[in-house]
Amino acid sequence: MSRFPATTVLGYPRIGPRRELKRALESYWDGALSRDELLTVGAALRAGTWARLADLGLEGLPSSTFSLYDHVLDAAVLIGAVPDRFRADDPLDSYFAMARGADHVAPLRMTKWFNTNYHYIVPELDGALGLDARQPLNEVREAKRLGYTTRPVLVGPVTLLLLSRGGRLDRLDEVVDVYCGLLAALAAEGVEWVQLDEPAFVQDRSRSELDALARAYQRIGRRTDRPQLLVASYFGDLGAALPVLAEAPIEAIALDLVAGDPHDVPGKVVVAGVVSGRNVWRTDPADALARLAAVTAGEVTVSSSCSLLHVPYDLELETDLPDALRGRLAFAEQKVAEIVALAGRPATGVVRRSAPSFAVAPAKRRAPYPVRAAAQRLGLPLLPVTTTGSFPQTGELRAARTAVGNGTLAEDAYETRVLAEIERVIRLQERLGLDVLVHGEPERNDMVQYFAEHLDGFAVTRFGWVQSYGSRCTRPPLLYADVIRREPITVRWSRYAQSLTDKPVKGMLTGPVTIVAWSFVREDVPLAVVTRQVADAIRAEVDDLQAAGLRVIQVDEPALRELMPLRSEAAAAYLEWAVEAYRHATSSAAASTQIHTHLCYCDATQILAAIDGLDADVTSIESARSGGHGFAFARGLGPGVYDIHSPRIPSVDEVVGSLRAALDQVPPERLWVNPDCGLKTRTYAQVEAALSNVVSATALVRSALGSAPDPARRGGERP
Repeated sequence: MSRFPATTVLGYPRIGPRRELKRALESYWDGALSRDELLTVGAALRAGTWARLADLGLEGLPSSTFSLYDHVLDAAVLIGAVPDRFRADDPLDSYFAMARGADHVAPLRMTKWFNTNYHYIVPELDGALGLDARQPLNEVREAKRLGYTTRPVLVGPVTLLLLSRGGRLDRLDEVVDVYCGLLAALAAEGVEWVQLDEPAFVQDRSRSELDALARAYQRIGRRTDRPQLLVASYFGDLGAALPVLAEAPIEAIALDLVAGDPHDVPGKVVVAGVVSGRNVWRTDPADALARLAAVTAGEVTVSSSCSLLHVPYDLELETDLPDALRGRLAFAEQKVAEIVALAGRPATGVVRRSAPSFAVAPAKRRAPYPVRAAAQRLGLPLLPVTTTGSFPQTGELRAARTAVGNGTLAEDAYETRVLAEIERVIRLQERLGLDVLVHGEPERNDMVQYFAEHLDGFAVTRFGWVQSYGSRCTRPPLLYADVIRREPITVRWSRYAQSLTDKPVKGMLTGPVTIVAWSFVREDVPLAVVTRQVADAIRAEVDDLQAAGLRVIQVDEPALRELMPLRSEAAAAYLEWAVEAYRHATSSAAASTQIHTHLCYCDATQILAAIDGLDADVTSIESARSGGHGFAFARGLGPGVYDIHSPRIPSVDEVVGSLRAALDQVPPERLWVNPDCGLKTRTYAQVEAALSNVVSATALVRSALGSAPDPARRGGERP
């Protein structure tokens, strides 16, 4: 039996320091890169990661943390959960069909990974299961050839079941059998340690779910033909699941000591996550060492609190940040160095954290919804068609933005291109027959970063990319000081778009909770206070958009569910201040101004009261992948009818079916028609084909309802 290494990380970024995997994936999907060339890029990234971690002095190197799309999808393939409709001659075609759809097959559902901005593919476990161990075995062998001993990292069996469609604990015994076969195969390969991740148990769990955890690890642990087991948790405290795992015949448990507290686990190796994998701020050595000292265990290993998947690669690439700010930062490589350094220092006494007290004043209330609905005279037809904001970001636009940054294109020339793109988007929407238009956001690189670039208190990076899903990456801004808006941010673009058409154009803003959720946020001020500062800035922007003549303003909050604490006992307090921040941001809107909001890739029914509390006049939600078609709601609702995260085009019949299903939940006078999310990642050809089908389907449903467009229709109700 081998000892567990003194230092490790629970996972590592995989998109590539310069997004090499993103470019390879998109080239492969476009047909410009072969299968073998794609796999070669992946192998090079894995080799580079192992070499760099070893150079930094890390002892415990993980494998199987790399993925061509998503590690939960990898786990589904591992246990043979590939629905028949996705099966193809090439397993890679099946894999990407599950993630992205293919021809006439919609992809599997996608949703957020706990309270992060990472999206995972939701497995379906309806058919027969069976082990497919090629991926973890191949990576172990690959590492061996390069001279590295690795620890395979896999989604644990119980978390995999709980995250699957329907929470399939009824298949626990079958899945545990598959995992036992996997562990035997890894042991035969000479693997000494395996990591099984069970983060689902930092959430509230029932007695039956805890019993399933106990059954699984009692069975797995009693096997003699297996490597030693590390069961990892992160994003919070294990709570009642900790004694369950402590009593199981496993060798090690990983605890998140950044989001949770130290615990006594005698007789086990405790992999102590004292370096945060969720933020980019340097670790306080005194606090980390005190937390290490507070753990009673057979052995204690220093680790990241969770996978470093959620932070950028290397601070050394950021040469433009102020020195004072750089001194406060640590990206993935710097966090590994912190882990190695902490392992060589003596532990100290316990440091107690205390949360600062704060109060957020209640937001001003807008007029009641019936008053607003009567005042919003927009002349819309029944089932108005709109989109949720962005239109495709063309290669020409991205190149022009890069050229401005490099100083090779004049600012006025760039702005001319942006204005031309706005006109293109408006004319396209008019031609297709949409009812409420958007300007397409061609001036924006990202819905959060764009605002960060125009607000004091933020800094942005050049290479601080973090994977969101598949090939999609974001660069979360650094919110490091008080947030102040000096001048209007979006007004000139929205005003220009509205000048081009008689149809209403939405002013497009990102909400305060989402800006905070998708940034790396200072930790010296309570999150609620930081969010209220951002809400002040958005409120000022709402004022100026109204003054510019915009009658519809969308303030998106796709991250409202994401920031919610994983334990229900803390959720109410969070939702109270989050909703207040949104209401403050929109509180200056006149009754005649229609406020929209948008939420995506979360179970909206879990926070229905909070969505209702936002008091937006119209709410659009993700629906096409999740299969939900709305819910009883007192104001306007737009369940998405078009999955923009897949390249496939929905047929007219599909959209008609979605609208009819939505009408079972939402009365026609309050139903809106829209895609699931922004169209930024799609091509114009895809967007035009899809929106054309959406408009045609809407016309058919309107006709069936016996309602022609009504120019006298007001904002939210029929007169």
